[in-house]
Amino acid sequence: MTDFAVQCENLVRTFREGQVRALDGVSLNVPSGQVFGLLGPNGSGKTTMVRILSTILKPESGTATVMGHDVVRHPERVRRLIGLAGQYATVDESLTGFENLRMIGKLNHMESAVVVRRSRELLEQFGLSDAANRPTKTYSGGMRRRLDLAAALVAQPPLLFLDEPTTGLDPQSRQDLWGVIENLVEGGTTVLLTTQYLEEADRLAKQLVVLDHGKTIAEGTPAELKAQLGTTVLALTFNTQEDAARGLELVKELSNVPPIADGTIIELTVNSGPAVAADALRRIDADHLTLAGLALREPSLDDVFLTLTGHKTDDVVETATDEHQRKARS
Repeated sequence: MTDFAVQCENLVRTFREGQVRALDGVSLNVPSGQVFGLLGPNGSGKTTMVRILSTILKPESGTATVMGHDVVRHPERVRRLIGLAGQYATVDESLTGFENLRMIGKLNHMESAVVVRRSRELLEQFGLSDAANRPTKTYSGGMRRRLDLAAALVAQPPLLFLDEPTTGLDPQSRQDLWGVIENLVEGGTTVLLTTQYLEEADRLAKQLVVLDHGKTIAEGTPAELKAQLGTTVLALTFNTQEDAARGLELVKELSNVPPIADGTIIELTVNSGPAVAADALRRIDADHLTLAGLALREPSLDDVFLTLTGHKTDDVVETATDEHQRKARS
């Protein structure tokens, strides 16, 4: 029995006759019994990876196995072992919550008594028992996402693919869904999670692979990735962008990591925050500049991603890959 639920080596997938390389030689190993995160913006290759692993798409080259089964040669075996909840809830709005889960059970050729029992268990687990007999079209966005996740668990798969499961949810619904995912892993489920939310990856994932433009640009635990930058982020806030530009020239050499400038704020990632802060203040004061604010904090995954890619996860536009996949859904 392998210790890895998913293993991929040099996966390549293109669109538009090879013009767009959605995956460009990506390899990863997903350990069993934990949340493994794929982090990146739209167009980075996350959804394409999930579609290959769930046998919806075929790779053009490379190999991928799920629980030891090759996704190309034995797709039917893979499908019996996985659950999938995509970016958009796929429940039937004309059916009740209970009817949606019962339909999924029948499609999985489960016995009627087992389907009924399992559906009721999941409705209770996801806090939907009171709405079980209501049409799904009356559900809130958070309730639909929970029902969609419950549907992926009807057949009790040992491996669950969650493709940006909290997209579009309000903060409270997102927190609620995080709790559900954590409970699933405590029960032995392996979760492959794709997300753009750095807070989500930091809280849930034990290990991460960061994708950008179809390539792996970093991997490790959240703590390891943050440790690559340094121990402290020094944020200097100036009164004007002109002052910030002058301040940047004064302090940029204090860090081995290129500073981040955002309007009137300059951020430096350093190993000795208090000492560097004192040095920065001396330089700024000597140049007769005035600070509006100064703060020291620990690095975040947002800092990691910005340093690795040069842009934040939310600084994205629709790529050719996104357009292709959007048209495929319509």
